[in-house]
Amino acid sequence: QVQLVESGGGLVQAGGSLRLSCAASGFFKSINAMGWYRQAPGKQRELVATTTSGGSTNYADSVKGRFIISRDNARNTVFLQMNSLKPDDAAVYYCNAAIARYSGYEHPYWGQGTQVTVSS
Repeated sequence: QVQLVESGGGLVQAGGSLRLSCAASGFFKSINAMGWYRQAPGKQRELVATTTSGGSTNYADSVKGRFIISRDNARNTVFLQMNSLKPDDAAVYYCNAAIARYSGYEHPYWGQGTQVTVSS
């Protein structure tokens, strides 16, 4: 059983910072891409940032220059440092990981989501 467990969400004032963490656990061969997505009420889930196992990163235009994604491969953990938060950043943030099983297949896994609320 593979699990992604997120932490770090909460309430912050506009202009503040939060750091999200997501740790993968279970029995698997390796983790390829990891990323963060978010979904605000009434909106579709959207990509926030992704990172490959080699450290390449990709960001949504709306968060470039404010958010930083990083990962600790030894701990199977991905982080999202969110700075200069805006009310529009408020959403449920979901961790995603492309995990390679020993069967040879890669599967996408999702965390349970963590709420980020930004007060103006």
